[in-house]
Amino acid sequence: MKLYYSLLIPVVVCSLLAPAQAENWPCFRGSSRQGVTDAKNLPLKWTETEGVKWKAGIPGEGHSSPVVWGDRIFLTTATQGGVECQVICLNAADGKVLWQKEVFKQEAARKESRNTYATPTPVTDGERVYVVFGGGGIAALDFDGTVVWTFKEFRFYSRHGLGASPLLEDGLLVMPWDGSTDPEKEGADKERVGWQLPWDRSFIFALDAKTGRLAWKTGRGTSRIAHITPNLWTDEGGRKQVISGAGDVVQGYDLKTGERLWSAANPGEGVSPSLIIAGDLAIQPNGFMGADSVRAFKLPGAKGEVGESTMAWEQAKNPPKMPSLAYLPPHVFAVTENGMAWCAEAKTGEVVWRERLGGSTFASSPVLSGTRLYITGDEGITFVFSAGDKFELLAKNSLGEKVHASPAVWKDHLLIRGNKHLFCVGK
Repeated sequence: MKLYYSLLIPVVVCSLLAPAQAENWPCFRGSSRQGVTDAKNLPLKWTETEGVKWKAGIPGEGHSSPVVWGDRIFLTTATQGGVECQVICLNAADGKVLWQKEVFKQEAARKESRNTYATPTPVTDGERVYVVFGGGGIAALDFDGTVVWTFKEFRFYSRHGLGASPLLEDGLLVMPWDGSTDPEKEGADKERVGWQLPWDRSFIFALDAKTGRLAWKTGRGTSRIAHITPNLWTDEGGRKQVISGAGDVVQGYDLKTGERLWSAANPGEGVSPSLIIAGDLAIQPNGFMGADSVRAFKLPGAKGEVGESTMAWEQAKNPPKMPSLAYLPPHVFAVTENGMAWCAEAKTGEVVWRERLGGSTFASSPVLSGTRLYITGDEGITFVFSAGDKFELLAKNSLGEKVHASPAVWKDHLLIRGNKHLFCVGK
């Protein structure tokens, strides 16, 4: 018995002293796909010179967010006017570049001025990092920077450029393809098709993550352009559904087969905020040239072409056009591109409060840590406010550099990508 205790005590002590494993941030908006982090000690206040652990210069241009696995940070950028597609790997501890790799070249087609040729955020499974660029090229690289495969079968064109990011689940890399007609290839008289006029050529597809081969491809039906990163929901039968929105629709697809299970109307085009899952609801703003609202759709039992009965609620005042929503039960939070923040009951859509942040426009999506919401404006000012039933602004922090990418989290640090640098903010 004495021997037993002499062996047990050191083991228990070591387990108590061992640091908790930091969460990974493997894709757009983290492992939750909704901007929620387990980090409890994210910084509250910082300046350009204080509270910044390091900053690293990033060449080229890109609005993709960084992703994190362990102590490695990956992000994409486009150089030479958007033609050269680069992947960069940095050491999270000090910001030093471990490697930088050009994966391929692409056509720098038309895009909106607020978009870039490297806007889709990468995704990683801890062995490979998967990247998508504005021209439609996709690549997988190992953690040493070796290109494992590339996929360039589907050219992408949208009047806005490409903004959605891929989803990785069960060995499948899922990507929406919500573009429009290229007037240079199909005639200037068709420029509005797929953009302002609905068409039937958008689709969603999945690649085998190991090989890069096409696993399935499914048409959307009638829709318009969008930039919505898909989400996941597991239905009553245990089946994983890809919940994917586009212009005019929100839809559910079988993850394994790609079968389109249901489709709900959500009028509007150019939709940028990515939808969130709030319990059994999918909540999605609906973009421009439509109803200009946020709609919540009931997920259980949805099948085929569903009508108004599947819509739980609609909130028509101050829908966000760029930043995604955040969800902390029982509330959903939004910030519009012109800085109007609001909180609503997730089950009913009833607005709890509205407050104007001011001082910036907004494109990036928020991060939720505990009861704090962090959102960074285009001028590089991060607003921190309480995620509760009363608005309280806790801090305003400037980095002195324009920011359009959504932040990521590494341990108790925020990773904020500016137009020229990647900042690691925290102790």
